[in-house]
Amino acid sequence: MFQPDLFAPATHPATVIQTTGMPDIIRVIAAHSARPRYTFMVLDLITRVARTDGQAGPLVRDGEALVPIREWLAAVIAPSAARHHQRRATANKVRAALSATGELPTDPGEAERLVNVHVSERILETGMTAISRAVSELVRAGLIKRHYQGYVIDHENRGAQRHAVYTVPPAIRVALQSNMATSEDRRQPYIR
Repeated sequence: MFQPDLFAPATHPATVIQTTGMPDIIRVIAAHSARPRYTFMVLDLITRVARTDGQAGPLVRDGEALVPIREWLAAVIAPSAARHHQRRATANKVRAALSATGELPTDPGEAERLVNVHVSERILETGMTAISRAVSELVRAGLIKRHYQGYVIDHENRGAQRHAVYTVPPAIRVALQSNMATSEDRRQPYIR
């Protein structure tokens, strides 16, 4: 008769993840995320900007500026919301709010520009919330680690002028980066 070890540490299937390739990563994300395609896109972007040690952040170069990684991710993903039906609804709400306060310009072109600025700000704020949610799902799935870095000392908790740093484990980086085709690879025919 087999007697189980009652004092052995319990291993929950969600905490022990064996990732050997892209299908495993997708399976794990699908099991832990309410929005798996969005979460995968966030993981892919983090992996693309990660340094050789796997860390991405706290700042990412965006042209000439350095911006916090969460803001950069939200700005990069924001164009995917441009055609969304809610963008028009948000624009109508912004237009109504500006009109109610008397801040909406009478010139239609200037009014449209101001509405677009406000809508873009709202999309960025919403995007940063969605990024945080996706990263939390990735952390719970064990696909990345997160800590905060910034003012005075590194710390595991956010706040006090600290910014997120995401670390992608080597196995995940290898699986994702092996699928990033170079220009040479794109010229090769697809072979099954």
